[in-house]
Amino acid sequence: MKHIKIHWKITLLSFGIVLFSMLIGGIIIIGGFIKITEDELSQRLLITARTVAEIPLIRDNVQAPGSSQTIEPITRRIRIINDVTYIIVMDMNRTRLSDPLPGRIGQSFLGRDAEPAFAEHSYVTKVKGEMGTALRAYVPIMSAEHQQVGVVLVGHILPGIDEIVFAQREKIFITLFLSLLFGILGSGMLAAHMKKQMFDLEPHEIARILQERTAAFHAMHEGVIAVDNLERITIFNDTAKRIFGIQDEVLGKPIREVLPDTRLPEILYSKQPIYNRELHVGRALIWSNRIPIKVGEKIVGAVAIFQDRTEVARMAEELTGVKAFVEALRVQNHEHLNKLHTIAGLLQLDHKEQALDYLFQITEQQEELTSFLKSRIQHESIAGLLLSKVTRGKELGIEVHIDRRSRWKQFPRLLDQHDFVLILGNLFENAFDSFTDPKQENKQVYVSIEQDETTLSIMVEDNGSGMTEEVQTRILQKGFSTKGSANRGFGLHLVHQIVEKGHGDLHWESEPGIGTSFIVTFPMERR
Repeated sequence: MKHIKIHWKITLLSFGIVLFSMLIGGIIIIGGFIKITEDELSQRLLITARTVAEIPLIRDNVQAPGSSQTIEPITRRIRIINDVTYIIVMDMNRTRLSDPLPGRIGQSFLGRDAEPAFAEHSYVTKVKGEMGTALRAYVPIMSAEHQQVGVVLVGHILPGIDEIVFAQREKIFITLFLSLLFGILGSGMLAAHMKKQMFDLEPHEIARILQERTAAFHAMHEGVIAVDNLERITIFNDTAKRIFGIQDEVLGKPIREVLPDTRLPEILYSKQPIYNRELHVGRALIWSNRIPIKVGEKIVGAVAIFQDRTEVARMAEELTGVKAFVEALRVQNHEHLNKLHTIAGLLQLDHKEQALDYLFQITEQQEELTSFLKSRIQHESIAGLLLSKVTRGKELGIEVHIDRRSRWKQFPRLLDQHDFVLILGNLFENAFDSFTDPKQENKQVYVSIEQDETTLSIMVEDNGSGMTEEVQTRILQKGFSTKGSANRGFGLHLVHQIVEKGHGDLHWESEPGIGTSFIVTFPMERR
């Protein structure tokens, strides 16, 4: 049976069930038929016995001497006409007055089942004798004076099962033929349908594919999690367990109980894939693709394929901070060279006092800004970025004002310094780019950072060219830019993604010719 194809296994099993059902049904039907036959025969034997007991010639001669010669011919004719096996007439002494076997006439009847008949009872019994199992009908013979004078016994041998089957052979053959025909056809159709549902694969092939698929999932460097349409986990590979620190078996459990933050169930309801999204799940930072699983047009589940970016993000944060300091140092170096050139020129012109005043002035301004940033902005990457943007603004002829009431102590949950370097860097660059008129004077950018126990708020405001309403409706679109050059139009799109990740709000106000103000707000605790 191991090497038989599933098609034939299903066919043979279904056909066997049909055949077994027919056998049981046949036994029940034959048993019912035998019961009906016995009931009908019992009624016929009672009627025959009563008919014999009511014949006056028999009733009046039962007690007469030599009555057997009168009674025997009558019972013989009735036995042949009514198709019964035997008719026995007995007097009250149980002497046989008629019998199919002439040698028994005059002998006593010894059957124990006849006792009630001699007490004026009519009934039918079932006995097993030399000729087989027979039904016997007993009816008392009553005289004209209503006195019992004898008993009539009418018997018939019951047919065997083989006789019944032979008698019904045509019906049985037709029924058997049609049942087997439709049983074979139905079994074949069922087997073909089930084979099609299994993509024409044998069970051992399905088992092999399942083992290969499971091994492939566990061998992947990416984490793989899949759920069915009831949000129960169907796949959770070893990499996913390692990333999230899960030791126990989780297959079949609801995904929300194991990992509440995967955002995988939302794919079941949106029915749309989401590619290349950064998520915080537990303590891990992952880069994921989440895709619905379709069978035909029906959504039957969802799968997430993701990579752990926690370590990469940490290294990127360090690299971003280093870059911010390098940029700040580069800009400061350029600015200091300009200032040194100014001082050198004043000295060459023998304006020593002016050179000394200029030196004190720039030193005091630099120390004040540096001291402010060190005391109020307690993250080196952010402080370095702000310092570099102030210097960069001076190079571009833009005065950058940092609100001296600004304060920054810690990052909101789910966000880090890398995220805020991107936010501030892009908002500053947008503000610098807003000064499109080279003749404009008094170019200013104002920055304010406020933080308390519940909220972190960042505002970057400029008095540049501003934005039209049409531009404002598209500024968050990926790739949209008013500069018209390649590799632009990603800054505000990235800012918007980070705001969504931190469950914050991004708000702006702009008027052409007046300027633009961007306000980013984050809750310190997750909503």
